[in-house]
Amino acid sequence: MEIMRSEVHALPPSEDLPSITELSLDLLINIKPKDVRTFLGNEIPGLALYHTEIAVAGKGTNITNLPIESPPPQFELLEDTNETEDNKTEEQKGPKSKNKTVFIYHSHSWEAYKPLLKNANQTSSNNEKTNVIAVGEKLKSELEDKGIGVEHSKKNVPQALTSRNWNYYQSYALSRETVQEAMANNDKLKFFIDIHRDAQPKKVTTAVINQKKYAKLFFVVGKEHKGYEMNRTLAEKLHSEIEKKYPGISRGVFIKGKSQGDGVYNQDLSGRALLIEFGGVDNDLTELYNSTEALADIFSEFYWGDSEI
Repeated sequence: MEIMRSEVHALPPSEDLPSITELSLDLLINIKPKDVRTFLGNEIPGLALYHTEIAVAGKGTNITNLPIESPPPQFELLEDTNETEDNKTEEQKGPKSKNKTVFIYHSHSWEAYKPLLKNANQTSSNNEKTNVIAVGEKLKSELEDKGIGVEHSKKNVPQALTSRNWNYYQSYALSRETVQEAMANNDKLKFFIDIHRDAQPKKVTTAVINQKKYAKLFFVVGKEHKGYEMNRTLAEKLHSEIEKKYPGISRGVFIKGKSQGDGVYNQDLSGRALLIEFGGVDNDLTELYNSTEALADIFSEFYWGDSEI
């Protein structure tokens, strides 16, 4: 366009286009002169992760403490880990709704929390009492207490991947099948929540609100599909509402493309699909449960009130 404009003066200026120098550097060596991160990204390990877009920044969120995904575990070495004595499943309090409208699942079911494990050096486990499945079960219980019907998939993802000779990077393909099967079996499902946990340390993933500790939450939106704006709107709405009542609990809303991970996260299946990270590797059960109760509180208000999205 720039070359054509230099010869055909009737063409309007193309102010939004980069200069030929900028475009050449970007294409040849992946460097953008106006973004210092691209100069350092190939030299400093992990800096490439900082291309994640912060759509909405929560309190304290900036480029230095963006979410970090744990490295892929060795599935063959993953064994069930005995849970600590205080990690007990709570009983259902309220009546269950017959209509299941929320589906909770875990693309990375092995993501665990150190305080719940016997071996403090571990960060992964197949034991559903010590990994993100425990958070999913708590959220299910809290939502059901508020009259919202929930289905919860407790699929052992490492086991399922291994049985197919699939690897870690195919976990979202596997969970996609899980979601599609749930949708096929129940056309009343409206919301789909994929629960994960971050690998950042406790100082980044913990909030103290009214002298009560919470594992911080954040929302991930994949932008590599046409309808991602609907998922983004839902995530931003929930972030905004939970921050009003629990200021500081949300780290924000993050937008990711293929270069930062899957880039879709099965959110193309529904405009009401969410990926929520609950705390980090160092958060304990009390902090996780406090946050789960807070999210259920806000989600139920949204669900029974203005849930046009």
